[in-house]
Amino acid sequence: MFDNIEFANPQFFWLFLLLPMALLWYLFKHREEVASLKISSIKGFTVSSLASKLRPVLFALRLLALSSIITALARPQVEDISTRTKTTKGIDIVMAIDVSSSMLARDLKPNRLTALRNVAGEFIKKRPNDRIGLVGYAGESYTKTPITSDKSIVLNALREISYGDLEDGTAIGMGLATSVNRLKESKAISKVIILLTDGVNNSGFIEPKTAADLAVEFGIKTYTIGLGTNGNALSPVAYNRDGTFRYGMRQVEIDEALLKDIAKVTGGKYFRATDNEKLEEIYDEINKLEKTEIEEFKYYKYDEKYRPLIFLAGILLLLEWALRNSVFKSFI
Repeated sequence: MFDNIEFANPQFFWLFLLLPMALLWYLFKHREEVASLKISSIKGFTVSSLASKLRPVLFALRLLALSSIITALARPQVEDISTRTKTTKGIDIVMAIDVSSSMLARDLKPNRLTALRNVAGEFIKKRPNDRIGLVGYAGESYTKTPITSDKSIVLNALREISYGDLEDGTAIGMGLATSVNRLKESKAISKVIILLTDGVNNSGFIEPKTAADLAVEFGIKTYTIGLGTNGNALSPVAYNRDGTFRYGMRQVEIDEALLKDIAKVTGGKYFRATDNEKLEEIYDEINKLEKTEIEEFKYYKYDEKYRPLIFLAGILLLLEWALRNSVFKSFI
């Protein structure tokens, strides 16, 4: 009940230093008042003698009452209910993901697409106040999920995104244009596209530079990520008879100049991810670069706990007064 108790005026606890001084004063005064008397028998004084020995109880009651008053002056209180009104100026983000066959290359573990899904999932979980959408593209593009604040929908859609849903190829311009289309009507304070690819633009009917100009027109910042190791990577090169991919070493080709240009003209930044760890670092950096502005107002309601202490002090003082004027009256 009192686990989170606080004191509004803790400086009053210094008054507890007076209690040892009061105790010393009482002992000194009590010693001066004690007198010795020799008599042949104490038969007639048994009850009175017991009352005399219990007389310090009066002083103890007074000290307890004083302690309760000091604690009450410190104003113990417990935070009962806190009402928080939060205004969030979130960011709308579209993640454009290359799902061409080259995303099955195994230079990232277990492959590029799975590694991306894992890292992107953690990125989404770290953006609780933002709306996020997914766009997939290969030889063409499509909206996997529109921008939404429901992260469970986005995470489920991310887990489902895979190779084979679209004609193979790498239509960077189409992926970027579809992402712009998802964000152009957004009223968010900041609009961001994270475009990831592991190849060069070789499909689609929209040029990447045209899509980048559209992003600039609608005030959309684009972060671009080139995914793939330097040199050769174990990649799909042909189909086996059972329909599975046959893997072989293939030169990694990423149009870094294009990705850098898209990022530059839209006010974003280009990154190169050559392994799983670097991919994680890139998404962490983007997470830090795109901060959500949160304005928070807190209203606290406190439950004051000094009243029971005042009541206890009154009871103790009343008891002390009653005993002083009855049982101990003849000794005062």
